[in-house]
Parts: sequence; C-alpha cells; structure tokens
Amino acid sequence: MNYTRSSALFAQAEKVIPGGVNSPVRAFKGVGGTPIFVKEAKGAYLYDEDGNRLIDYINSWGPMILGHAYQPVVDAVVEKAKKGTSFGMPTEIETQIAELAVSMVPNIDKIRFVNSGTEACMSAVRLARGFTKKDKIIKFAGCYHGHSDSFLIQAGSGASTFGTPNSPGVTKGTAKDTLLAAYNDIENVEQLIEANKNEIACIIIEPVAGNMGCVPPTHDFLQKLRSLCDSHNILLVFDEVMTGFRLAKGGAQELFNISADIVCFGKVIGGGLPVGAFAARNEIMNELAPQGPVYQAGTLSGNPLAMAAGLAMLTELNKDAEVFNRLAEKTAYLHKGIAQVLTKNEVVHTINRVGSMISVHFDATPVTDFTTAAKGNNETFKKFFHGLLNEGVYIAPSAFETWFITDALSYEDLDFTIEAVKKVSKTL
Repeated sequence: MNYTRSSALFAQAEKVIPGGVNSPVRAFKGVGGTPIFVKEAKGAYLYDEDGNRLIDYINSWGPMILGHAYQPVVDAVVEKAKKGTSFGMPTEIETQIAELAVSMVPNIDKIRFVNSGTEACMSAVRLARGFTKKDKIIKFAGCYHGHSDSFLIQAGSGASTFGTPNSPGVTKGTAKDTLLAAYNDIENVEQLIEANKNEIACIIIEPVAGNMGCVPPTHDFLQKLRSLCDSHNILLVFDEVMTGFRLAKGGAQELFNISADIVCFGKVIGGGLPVGAFAARNEIMNELAPQGPVYQAGTLSGNPLAMAAGLAMLTELNKDAEVFNRLAEKTAYLHKGIAQVLTKNEVVHTINRVGSMISVHFDATPVTDFTTAAKGNNETFKKFFHGLLNEGVYIAPSAFETWFITDALSYEDLDFTIEAVKKVSKTL
C-alpha cells in the first residue's frame, strides 16, 4: 500500500506538534515506520489520506463498539450541536445519561462526568483518599490509569519499597504514596498491605488489563482483592475505562460478579467523544464538592455534545440484549482462526481474550502480568503489524495494547483478517 500523503502529513505535523502526534502511541515508535493519517471512517473500516481502506481493530481505542460514524450517535451529536456546543451550566441531558448509566451498572448510586479516563481515575483516587483519610494507593505494574502523576510509577526493589517516578516531571514526593504490585499476585498485595498498615486508601486496578495486551484476572484474584479491601478498610477502585459498557452492560463488575467501591469509565460512555466518569455508592459520592469537602471540577464536564453521544450509545447498548454475546462470539471466532494459522505455520504465540478484547503475544509463556507480557518477541510483532497493515488490517501499533472488536465487523471481515494473518505468518 502507498502511504505517501500520510508520510508528508507526519513530517508537517512534527514541525508544530511534539513528536508529530497528540498521544505517544500514535507515533509508531513501538513498531517503526510512519503513522497513518485517517481521513474518515465508517462501520468497521478506516479510510486514510492515501485512499487505503483498513479493517480497524483499535476502534479509537475502544469507544466505537458499534462501529465508526454509527448513525444514532451522529444524529444525536448533530441535533445537539444545532442548539449550542457548550454552556458551562447544567443541562437535562446530563441527568438523563446519569440515570441510564446508574441503571445499567451494579453497585453505583451516583456518577460524575469528566472529560477523560485520566481525569476519572485521578478524581477517583482523590475521592478515595478524602473518604478514607489515608494517603497511599496500590496500583499494578502494567495497568495504565492515565498520565496523572500518581500513576506514572515504576517498581521498587521489594514489597515495602516505595515506587519511583518513571517520567520526568513526577516528583519523588508524589511517587512515595504509590505502591506497585504485580498483577494477578495476591501474595504481593498482601505483603504491601502488611508493610503499610492503615495507610492505604485504595487499590486501583484494570479488572481486565488492556495496556500490556489483554490480560484477564486469574480465577479468584479479584474476589481475593475484594476480601482484602474489606478486611483492611481499603476502597477497591475498578478502572473500567476500557471494560465499562464493553464486556457487559454492567462492565467487569457484572461479568465477574465483583462489587467495586468506585468505578471509572471512559471510551464507550462517550460514544467516541472525550468523556470520562467515576461512580460509587451514595456514602462515597456525597463527599464530593459541592456536597462534600473533596474538590473536583471541570469547565467542560457534562458538555452537551459529549453527553448526547454517550446517551445515544448507551441507549443502543441497553436495548440490544444480544450485542455483548455477538461481540464475544466474533472475538472467539477471530481467536480460533488466528491460533490455527499461527500454530500451523509454527509461529510461537499466546492469545489472550476476554469478551471483545483480544491480543496476540509472540511467546509461549502464558501472559498473566507485565513481566510475562514483556517476554514477547517485539521484532516478530513489528513484522506482524506491518504485514497486516500491508494487507489492509490495522491493529494496535504496540505489542502492549489490546485489540477492540466492534459489532460492525462482519464474518467476511474476520475471514479476511485470518487470511491476512495466514499470509503474514509465513514471513515471521
């Protein structure tokens, strides 16, 4: 495929935008080459500035669960835009989407809308600290909760060692309150709690990790986390920015039958527009300003265009009882097809899948945490990525990102993808 115009546009962007992109993963640093510039998208397909059509398996990193330019969402945004794009005042639609979200998700009474998943997770941690009157948090290596200072932390050298910043600009003072645990390792979490008794406000986790590839929780890991939190007066925060309204109507809480204390949302809840949210039971949410002392605010929070897109999306998902089953079946079909092809062509691999999230890792070791995810052969992944791209299939340009399946994908699209993997696997 020809990407002459994308290359020219990237060169132009680099002159005025750091790295030529407004979010680092878009720059193709993990796979090499020049990023693709999109002109438009419809359904399961991207159309780039060079006229190429690509089957899309990132779907704006998750929100396009029903496909690009989904008509009910587009119509809702267009009609709302005709009446004004922002007011900085309350609107009825904010209450409407809040009521719908609360009705779909178990264990929440109130929800507050923000402008991104990063903002949702940052606010959830502040709320947890304010509610518990404790300062420290536990996060897991490989889980990404946005670029807030508290989350950009790497591992220390032992269970009681404080984290250290892994980005310039994050202070050691901030880092000392973030404790890093290994995903799916309950004993490690227990050690951290024991070493920091009565100091931990919350444990924040992606109930299905999506930023080290798709990594599901082991059998009883989430339940044991819930029990530990109950025993030590710690709040359990589910970062469902990826999984919320994607794995089930009620997200991972419903799928795994685990109740979190605070839940963070993004992606699907915005219908493709920049939206995040966090939610909890009344006792916790009532601590937020203006009702309580924990301050959180946002000039554009509850923006009418974003609320219109989100309400249209959730309405569609709420009325279609089979959508999540269809998504899971399509993902399972893709999983089976890719696995058969890679096995036949003797390509060492592991595939993880939960619902409509899936990732291919080029190592035989089961991928259960960041350490095992990092064992994957990145050179093989680079060849795999560019090979699929040349065949007209666009996957995440990083070995550490999950793919997101959309209901707009047909089985013909899935078969085309499997055939593309067959061609590419012979070159790996």
